[in-house]
Amino acid sequence: MRTARTSKGGTRRRQRQELPPPHPRGHARAWLVLPVVLAAAVAIVILWQADDRKGGRGAGDPGPVHVHGLGLNPADGALFIATHTGLYRLDLARENAERVGDSFQDTMGFTVAGPSRFYGSGHPDLRTDQPPLLGLIESKDAGKSWTPVSLLGEADFHVLRFVGERLYGYDSSGDRVLVSADRGQTWSELHKPGSIVDIAVDPEDSGRLVVATGDGLFESRDVGQTWSRVNAAVGLLAWPSPEQLYVVDGGGRLSRSRDGGRVLERRGSIGGEPAALVAVGVEELFVALHDGTIKRSTDGGVTWRVRSRP
Repeated sequence: MRTARTSKGGTRRRQRQELPPPHPRGHARAWLVLPVVLAAAVAIVILWQADDRKGGRGAGDPGPVHVHGLGLNPADGALFIATHTGLYRLDLARENAERVGDSFQDTMGFTVAGPSRFYGSGHPDLRTDQPPLLGLIESKDAGKSWTPVSLLGEADFHVLRFVGERLYGYDSSGDRVLVSADRGQTWSELHKPGSIVDIAVDPEDSGRLVVATGDGLFESRDVGQTWSRVNAAVGLLAWPSPEQLYVVDGGGRLSRSRDGGRVLERRGSIGGEPAALVAVGVEELFVALHDGTIKRSTDGGVTWRVRSRP
């Protein structure tokens, strides 16, 4: 483990199966990310109309499209949606998500670390003078404001996971997996078993993690020191309990594992290409499709209902 340089700021038959990989687009995470030039152009167009917005969904607001991450805030039970053009909040008693504040920050990595406490990363609102890479940032007011924590200008986390005071992140700018035991103040670099697609952490053992790579699923039980390949499946991950690991592939087929990914049981289809997945309970999941549609399942992924459209 290397220390990273930081800067503050009926009965279902279960069987082993190899899920088809997501649609290939070069890099293992390219199926989740649009080209930077196109993304910046979209942001600039949107910013022309942004100056007078103070939250909600104003005229011309694109809504939660190009979703990067999802998380449920335990403070109010709302689903937060991290996107290329800002953070949105979906009250589950309502139909549409609303913008949080007036920032058009490109929030790439996103994770909920406690009531109204979030960690994020990505790229700044173009109206600010911040460096292009935000490193690790933190919000203690449910996304209304953000402050730098570390690696400002040095890291672009596309994946963030917080469990049991450990924070894991995949920094796409350096193609490295990092772990922090002090809420992101300092980091250590882990050996990674391949090109990273997603990371999941056992909710009861923060030293045990499964990563999805371009070569399948790999498990570590020693905080990423050593890895073993457990399945050829490739996809997004959600791990709500030690006995329930969910995997959704690029075609939208969702499976569940009760043994850390070794054996996968097909559950259902999300009906599209996934952009983000989160489990907020053993059987309750939310998924964002690439068109920004948010769907919810309360039966472990067998059936899905649309909760919000962009």
